[in-house]
Amino acid sequence: MKLCSTAELREKEVINLCDGERLGYVTDLEIDVCDARVISLIIPGEIGFFGCPKGEALVIPWEKIECIGEDTVLVKVNASEVCRCAPERKKHRKRFF
Repeated sequence: MKLCSTAELREKEVINLCDGERLGYVTDLEIDVCDARVISLIIPGEIGFFGCPKGEALVIPWEKIECIGEDTVLVKVNASEVCRCAPERKKHRKRFF
């Protein structure tokens, strides 16, 4: 069994085998905490001013991953199988001081 940490996964470029498109890099994962399994990869949309995402994020279902290699993650998805979601805004945490 070969293991891959989330830090390593974030350094791999995601490429769609259907059309050869470079989708970007993984920034987050969706995890089903009840079943303890990864549901999907999250890839940010277009990067805007100061590195903030301004486009819709791509959500790639885990079942669509064909191969996780040394430098890339190969996926096989059609446009209808990719969820495009607006990036979530993180809530500001209250500071204690």
